[in-house]
Amino acid sequence: LLIQTFCSYSTDFEVHRNWLAITHNLPLSQWYYEATSEWTLDYPPFFAWFEYALSQVAKYFDPKMLVLENLNYTSRATIFFQRFSVIFTDILFIYAVRECCRCVNGKRAAKDILEKPTFILAVLLLWNFGLLIVDHIHFQYNGFLFGLMLLSVARLYQKRYLEGALLFAVLLHFKHIYMYVAPAYGIYLLRSYCFTANNADGSLKWRSFSLLHVTLLGLIVCLVSALSLGPFIVLGQLPQLISRLFPFKRGLCHAYWAPNFWALYNAMDKALTIFGLKCNFLDPTKIPKASMTGGLVQEFQHTVLPSVTPLATLICTFISILPSVFCLWFKPQGPRGFLQCLVLCALSSFMFGWHVHEKAILLAILPLSLLSVQRAKDAGIYLILTTTGHFSLFPLLFTSPELPIKILLMLLFTVYSFSSLKSLFRRERPLLNWLETIYLVQLVPLEIFCEIIFPLTPWKQHFPFVPLLLTSVYCALGVTYAWLKLYVSVLTERISVRQKAE
Repeated sequence: LLIQTFCSYSTDFEVHRNWLAITHNLPLSQWYYEATSEWTLDYPPFFAWFEYALSQVAKYFDPKMLVLENLNYTSRATIFFQRFSVIFTDILFIYAVRECCRCVNGKRAAKDILEKPTFILAVLLLWNFGLLIVDHIHFQYNGFLFGLMLLSVARLYQKRYLEGALLFAVLLHFKHIYMYVAPAYGIYLLRSYCFTANNADGSLKWRSFSLLHVTLLGLIVCLVSALSLGPFIVLGQLPQLISRLFPFKRGLCHAYWAPNFWALYNAMDKALTIFGLKCNFLDPTKIPKASMTGGLVQEFQHTVLPSVTPLATLICTFISILPSVFCLWFKPQGPRGFLQCLVLCALSSFMFGWHVHEKAILLAILPLSLLSVQRAKDAGIYLILTTTGHFSLFPLLFTSPELPIKILLMLLFTVYSFSSLKSLFRRERPLLNWLETIYLVQLVPLEIFCEIIFPLTPWKQHFPFVPLLLTSVYCALGVTYAWLKLYVSVLTERISVRQKAE
C-alpha cells in the first residue's frame, strides 16, 4: 500500500470501475451490449459475476463509482477499494503457492531453510516482480487467477485429477487467455487419468482406457460451461459474447508490442521499409505514416513483408505447440512433463498469438518457477526468461515517481533469483554461459538510454515510440532464445529417456 501511493492512476482502474457499474446497474441481458464507455466488458461470464460481487461491497465505499455515466471517475475511496480488493483476493494465490511448495521435492541438502527449494519457490512466486507491478501498481486482478491455475497444477501433481480439471475449467470462464495452456491440460488428463495404466516401457496400454473417467471429465467441462454460458445461450447472446471475447479487429499487436516473434517481424518490416525508401525501391506516397508505431490499438498492413491475419497466427501457434503436446502424449514423464508442456504452450502462444499483451509472459514465468528449483538447466532458462520478461513490463510504469520503484523492485527480485538459484545448484555447472550473461547485462544500458538519455534528445518529439520499440525488440530476442532453449531441453530429455528404455 505504501508503494501504491506513489504510483499513477492507470486506465485499468477505469476499466474495472466501468465493469463494476455495468454489472451493478444493468440486467444480465445488457452486460455484453453496454457501450457507454470505450472499456466494454470483454471477459468471460464468471469474471463478470466476480465484478458484480465486488460491486455489492463497493457501494459502501463510494456509490458514485457505480454510476455508469461517471466516466473516468476517481476518488480516494474508490482507489482504496480497488487496491484493497486485489490484495484481499490474493489470499487464493498465497494458498496456491503453499500447495505448490508441498509438491516440490524438498530432499535436496540445504544448510538452512533459506536454501531449501520450497522456500526459494515460495519467494519466487509470492515476490514475483511482474505480478507485483501488474496487479498492485498498474492494477489488475491476475493474482487470484494465477492462484486458480497454480492450485490446479498442484492438484494434478497430487493426482487429484478431477479437482484439477474443475479448477482449470472454472479458470477458463474467468479469463479466456488461459486457453493458451488448455492443450497441456487436455492431453495430460487424457493420458494420465483416462488411461489408467502403462506398459513396462512407459508406452500407452490401450486396454486401460476408462470410459467412466472420460465421462466424469466431460461432465465437469459441460457443467461449468453450462453454468457460465447457459444464461447467454438462452438469451440468444452467445455470438455477441464471443465477439466481445475475441475482438480480432484490434490488430496483430497491442499498442505496445509484446516481446514476441511479431515484434521482430514488425521491426524487420520497418527496417526494410526504411532501406527501400533510401534506395528508392518504394514509393513514399503509398506508405502509411507510423502505421505500426503510432501507439494505437488498430489493424494495420505491413509495407514490405506479407501482412499477418488472425488465421496465420492461429496456424503458427498450433504448429509451435505440437512438439510439446506430442512429447507429453508419448513420453509424459509424470507431472513434471505436464508442467514443461504447460510452459511451452504458454510461450508458444505468447510468441505467435494474435494481439498478445506484454503481461501474458507471466503465464509462462510463474509455472516455470516450479521447474527452476528442481533442475539446474531449467533454472538457467528461468533466469533468462524472467529477467527479459520482467524488463519488458517496464513501459507499463512510465511516470517519473514510478521509475525508482520499478528499478528497485526489479533489482531486489533479480538479485534474489540469481543468488538463491545459484546457491541451490552450486555443485553443478554455471546456470548461464558467458553469452547469456552479456545479453542480460546489456539491459542496463538499454534502460539508461530509454529512460534518461532519449527523453533529452530532439528525437523524442518525432519518434516517441523508439524506446518502446527498442525494449520490445531486445526483450523479444531473449524470450525467443529462452523458448527455443526450453524446447531443445525437453526434446533432448525425451530422446535420452527413449534411448535408455531401448
